[in-house]
Amino acid sequence: MTAPGEPAPGSRLGPGAHLLVTGGAGFIGSELVRQLLARRDGTRVTVLDKLTYAGNRANLAAVEADPEQAARFAFVRGDIADPTIVAPLVADADAVVNVAAETHVDRSILDPEAFLRTGVIGVHVLLEAVRLEQERAARGERPAAPRLLQVSTDEVYGEVAEGRSTESDPLAPRSPYAAAKAAGELLVHAYRVTFGLDVVITRGSNTYGPHQHPEKLIPLFTTNALEGQPLPMYGDGLQVRDWLHVSDHAAGIDFVLRHGVSGEVYNVPGGVELPNREVIGRLLAATGRDWSLVRTVPDRPGHDRRYAMDGTKLAALGWRARVPFDEGLRATVAWYRDHADWTASAKSGDWDAYYARQYGDRLAAGRAVEGQR
Repeated sequence: MTAPGEPAPGSRLGPGAHLLVTGGAGFIGSELVRQLLARRDGTRVTVLDKLTYAGNRANLAAVEADPEQAARFAFVRGDIADPTIVAPLVADADAVVNVAAETHVDRSILDPEAFLRTGVIGVHVLLEAVRLEQERAARGERPAAPRLLQVSTDEVYGEVAEGRSTESDPLAPRSPYAAAKAAGELLVHAYRVTFGLDVVITRGSNTYGPHQHPEKLIPLFTTNALEGQPLPMYGDGLQVRDWLHVSDHAAGIDFVLRHGVSGEVYNVPGGVELPNREVIGRLLAATGRDWSLVRTVPDRPGHDRRYAMDGTKLAALGWRARVPFDEGLRATVAWYRDHADWTASAKSGDWDAYYARQYGDRLAAGRAVEGQR
């Protein structure tokens, strides 16, 4: 097993490596970039991001404001589904971390095609670029092809009624978002088998923390509560999720990139299973609000009741999540309270139209939550 701090076999990811992070201006991607550059070990990072609604250049402001980190950082605005942009970036990289994704299940129901472009076509373009670099390596034009890490999700397993999903379980996605992520995984696996690419896959659980777009449950309910706006709780609120702080998720991705066995898949769980109703209660306490703001609204189609993953495989390599949920949640609420300007920017553009389309009719049909006053 590779010792901590040493390159993974064939990946050459010691100090000074050059990483391409696609989707690096988004929630998880920007946290990964901040962690990589904060080491100050010579690692260089290039971010490729299309800057859709979920990508925010402000998420990288701390990096660009630090002269030493900024000197090792480059930003390229572009689409991972565009091979003319992707190919030269991959050619200059020692490793590629694909965090680029349309991530919100609700949006995938409203507009599935965007998820397919990023999650399937974009992954194919990246794999083709890595394959071409492998051919260059075979000709002696570079030492080795880049390692590619595909960031996926626990949602590819589908609903888990009992127990916890392991990496060998079949994929059973139940939303367009999850189906696109599963298809991307299958492409990565196929390129590993067919062309022998150095690839690894991570499947992260529900992630929360600073810089998350307010379409997701925790930032949506936090910002709405701080503004005194209604909180639209789907159905009975008893859907169970496993919560993972973004700093842990990014650290898990980096750990697998450096130490994961080529061709393997690794679950990255938070280890904290809670029903949404419990999370909402803790958010209300943290924001100083009460249940009078909460409305139970009609559930979304195909809403999975429970996700849960087994983290034994990654733990055997020496990694576990570290941030306690209550501590992480309090810090997250505090961050949104202190960054109202960031939230206002995230809720600009088409936010009002999206929110009305997603929640307008639901809130109109909603009702107060019984038994929580």
